[in-house]
Formats: sequence, C-alpha cells, structure tokens
Amino acid sequence: AWKVLKNEQEDSVTIEEEVEEDEEELEKELAEKIEKEMETDQKSLEEKKEEPAEEKDSQEESPASDAEKLAAAQEEILQLKDKYLRSVAEFDNYRKRTLKEKTELILNGGEKVLVALLPILDDLERAQENMEKSSDLDTLKEGVNLIIDKLNKTLATQGLKQMETANEVFDTDFHEAVAMIPAPKEEDKNKIIDCIQKGYLLNEKVIRHAKVVVGQ
Repeated sequence: AWKVLKNEQEDSVTIEEEVEEDEEELEKELAEKIEKEMETDQKSLEEKKEEPAEEKDSQEESPASDAEKLAAAQEEILQLKDKYLRSVAEFDNYRKRTLKEKTELILNGGEKVLVALLPILDDLERAQENMEKSSDLDTLKEGVNLIIDKLNKTLATQGLKQMETANEVFDTDFHEAVAMIPAPKEEDKNKIIDCIQKGYLLNEKVIRHAKVVVGQ
C-alpha cells in the first residue's frame, strides 16, 4: 500500500516536469505569435508609407500630412504594446494557476489512497489487540485473512492490479527473470515456472515487475 503511495508521488513529480515543459512551450509560442504580429504590423506601416511614383508635385507632402501619419504610426505602436501586455498578463495568470494546481497535487496527491487505507489500519489495530487477549489461532488466522482480502479489494478500487504469472510466457515488459532452470516439459520453455515476488500494475502501468523463474 505504501508502495502505491510512493509511486503516486513519483507520478506527481512526472506531472510537475510535464507542466514545466508545457509552460516553456506556451512561452515560446507566445513569443513567436507576438513577433509575427509585430512583423505584420510593421509591414502594414511600410506599405502605407510606399506610394506609386508620380509627378514631383504629387510626391511632396504637406507638414499636416506628415503629422497625421506620425500620429497614426504612434497609435499603432500603442496598440501593439497593448496586445503584448495582454498576452503577457494571460501567460502570467496561466503560470500562477498551473503552479497552484501542481503544488496541491504534490501535497495532497496521496490523500485519496490514505483515506481508503484508514479503515484497514483500524482493523489491524483491533487484530493486534485481539492477539494479546485471545489464544485461538484459527480465529486470529481468519481475521488476518479477512483484513488481507479487504486490503486487496481496497487497492483494486484505486487502480492496483496483481499480475498473473502462472504458466505465462516470459515477457521483459512485465517480468524480471531471477533464475533460469531446465523446463520440465517441452511446452514449458520460455514460460514462467515459479513466481518469487508478485508484480503489480497501477491503471495498466507497471509499477513493479514480477520476479520469476523461467524454464529453458
């Protein structure tokens, strides 16, 4: 059970790394977007400044016309600055929100599992008290078996699944060979003869490989 909690905390660290990568990608995309917008607006300004070649008198501009163009250019610059500030503010809000969610996940990631395990802890404490009072081994054995069964069912509700190894073909994705022995039968070659330590999956992800003896 504590192994599950440890692995959930390791998953939280993985989530933290993924969030940081997402923040870097978002920041990069935001910078590229702002750069493209500024290039587009700059091209627009340059196009406005370009005029077809005509007579000399038509190329001359009055002071009033120059002032109007300057005012228009300054207005577009202000709009670009406003776009940039808005984009920066949106990214900052996203960063703060993800940081808060990430912190809560790290601190409380194992809360659900721990809450589910508390009733089993209560049962173990009661069993410990009964061991000191009772000498009926059969009753104590039955009580321990019930607690183990309850623990397995509780962990199953949290996504934990025990690997089936009996007569299975050896697979390095799920199994770890600790010994190789001659196969008793021809059909037992490359199959699991014995399981030394059970393996487990958490939501179909291997969290512990099964340690097995393989026939050869």
